[in-house]
Amino acid sequence: MLDLLHQFRWIDALDILIVTFAVYQIILALRGTRAFQMLLGLALLYLASRVSLRIGLLTVNWALSNLLAVWFLLIIILFQPELRRALASVGRRGSLLRAFSRYQEAHMIDEVVRAVTSLAARKIGAIIVVERDSRLSDSVDSGTTLDALVSRRLLESVFYPYSPLHDGAVIINRDRVVAAGCFLPLSINPDLPGDLGTRHRAAVGVTEESDAIAIVVSEETGTISLVRGGEITRSLDGAGLRQRLSQLVGPPLKAFGRRRAGTPAPLGDPAK
Repeated sequence: MLDLLHQFRWIDALDILIVTFAVYQIILALRGTRAFQMLLGLALLYLASRVSLRIGLLTVNWALSNLLAVWFLLIIILFQPELRRALASVGRRGSLLRAFSRYQEAHMIDEVVRAVTSLAARKIGAIIVVERDSRLSDSVDSGTTLDALVSRRLLESVFYPYSPLHDGAVIINRDRVVAAGCFLPLSINPDLPGDLGTRHRAAVGVTEESDAIAIVVSEETGTISLVRGGEITRSLDGAGLRQRLSQLVGPPLKAFGRRRAGTPAPLGDPAK
């Protein structure tokens, strides 16, 4: 043991730290996706393969070793879109790209607010879900994949009454529209107001099960609501919605210049 410690160099420590950091970032990026579950299965197969070789089960080891290769290829083939988004998010976690990511989120907020206020003015119902740390893989799979840059025109087109996707939810991750026409879990909370429709209950449901944020436009009244953690803030205007989204998912105010005198500090999370 002492000989190993004497042979241990600083470059070996750096090597271990780099690999550990890379694995940690990949796990964070894949967390909550089906690909992560497949990777867990792959790790269990590898562990079983090593144990079988250790105790002399050669046939079992041969079968598991061949299955590992097939399993790895299945992950790459079946989950290529998820892996691509995961690797992209690893890059966005780097400090060099963090500032650029903040401006992407600012662009997303601006386009969402413009689209929502336009839809509300015309009393066109809509529900937009913004992912944060939790991934809504099941809801994304239930809809139609778009993977397009967030824009006002795109969101308005999706929720236009004659669009085949207008009944479902749009799911956004950073500055990308991941999918549209998605189904969300409905809340069964008995304390919700009786005047809430299906869209609002779906917004409450998805935010009860994740840390996502949902924006709802009522088809009956044209009012705008924001839902977070199962709590609803209703009757927002464009400025109020922009402020709330900036507090929850947007860049810090200092990233866009100094706060002007009289500008209020970020608020808490009021619910109505």
